[in-house]
Amino acid sequence: MSAPAPSPLAIVDAEPLPRQEEVLTEAALAFVAELHRRFTPRRDELLARRAERRAEIARTSTLDFLPETAAIREDESWKVAPAPAALDDRRVEITGPTDRKMTINALNSGAKIWLADFEDASAPTWANVVLGQLNLTDAYERRIDFTDENTGKSYTLKPNEELATVVMRPRGWHLDERHLKDETGRAVPGALVDFGLYFFHNAQRLLDLGKGPYFYLPKTESHLEARLWNDVFVFAQDYVGIPQGTVRATVLIETITAAYEMEEILYELRDHASGLNAGRWDYLFSIVKNFRDGGEKFVLPDRNAVTMTAPFMRAYTELLVRTCHKRGAHAIGGMAAFIPSRRDEEVNKVAFEKVKADKDREANDGFDGSWVAHPDLVPIAMASFDAVLGDRPNQKDRLREDVDVKAADLIAIDSLDAKPTYAGLVNAVQVGIRYIEAWLRGLGAVAIFNLMEDAATAEISRSQIWQWINAGVVFENGERATPELARKVAAEELAAIRAELGEEAYASGKWQQAHDLLLKVALDEDYADFLTLPAYEQLRG
Repeated sequence: MSAPAPSPLAIVDAEPLPRQEEVLTEAALAFVAELHRRFTPRRDELLARRAERRAEIARTSTLDFLPETAAIREDESWKVAPAPAALDDRRVEITGPTDRKMTINALNSGAKIWLADFEDASAPTWANVVLGQLNLTDAYERRIDFTDENTGKSYTLKPNEELATVVMRPRGWHLDERHLKDETGRAVPGALVDFGLYFFHNAQRLLDLGKGPYFYLPKTESHLEARLWNDVFVFAQDYVGIPQGTVRATVLIETITAAYEMEEILYELRDHASGLNAGRWDYLFSIVKNFRDGGEKFVLPDRNAVTMTAPFMRAYTELLVRTCHKRGAHAIGGMAAFIPSRRDEEVNKVAFEKVKADKDREANDGFDGSWVAHPDLVPIAMASFDAVLGDRPNQKDRLREDVDVKAADLIAIDSLDAKPTYAGLVNAVQVGIRYIEAWLRGLGAVAIFNLMEDAATAEISRSQIWQWINAGVVFENGERATPELARKVAAEELAAIRAELGEEAYASGKWQQAHDLLLKVALDEDYADFLTLPAYEQLRG
């Protein structure tokens, strides 16, 4: 189709990168400019609607299924489009950023799917944004390799073997890309940059490989945001001249508001939908964020005490399976974040047992697949789903009609027996500082205490500190959660890190900056919607 003349984009404040001209072509930037012109105004309106809805939750301290969309939920006739062959079997999905080493390891991992992440597992430096795109194209052309400078070990794609199918995750609607601006100086939304560059360069290339442009959509808060994505897909497919319905999208149900609109989200994307995913840390973060004025009944205990078997989490996951299978979509389970230890086999043994139990539960509950963060976990998760699925690619025929989740069940936080602990406060500070420090150095996926952590980790950590202080929580040792206590714990942690690393290594990091940023977003009276917004202002590159 003939597109109208796009608004010009200028790359600003960015040092030239090797081979960037292969990604930032005139034609690709023209496509991104047209996405920006058409869809950014609606993005802005939807962000404003988020604020309005949050104000309503603050006033009522409740949520319900939407009365105005009841007809969509009650209509038994509609289904999402059938899954393409490359997405029919999703029993194990590995997640990770798109750096060169991870790209090779993920594609070689034996997982069915790789979530190639430009979002929470990637700090959005310009190099990560642009070179991540280049790495994916190189992988599809099978011209990617990597040699580790420290170990000398080389990595290449396994020849003549089926590689994991890529499902790419762009940034959420709330983040801008400061290096791409229009002629007015307005930054382009990061979601449109990530999607636009990837789609423009790879949609036809992937079709030629027997696959397609597949996406995970993060941080969605309403069916209207899903509708916007659907309109983006329709326009994009026409623009490059590929058939409508080629795009497939899996939506992460990782906000509490989206949990009340699962069917509507699938309906809006029904020609392009392939499933929903049940997250954990972002979901809990969203509960804290939205119900932070709701009093004691919404106070969460330590993050590790909120398992997927907690009643309100079980309501959420069972509703997701029920909704997906009712509409012919895949239901994808949560993350196994454990990172195996090369030194402590006992740690591995205990962790592997927990991972197996978690994946067994998901498979038996009806999920069609699940996430892992490390290649060593792929066989464990695979075995759990193989035991239930056998030779079938999925279990979408298992409708879970026994599930009956009421609106109140999703926010029954006070059904938990566990309470916040002082150790939980210490852990939130420890993990928060360590993660933010790495993020500020350009690393989005970070191994901390044998777990692979991403930005959602920092969000739940700082949110719990904020919530416990504002709720006046008294820990089991008699100490009350106060700003002073949080500062004391953070100072002790910073001193411990300094002693552990030594002066030279400490000075080369961003530890004080991370400490200060964590305390700012955890203690400010005005709660920041996303930690990554102020953090992005401090991210260099």
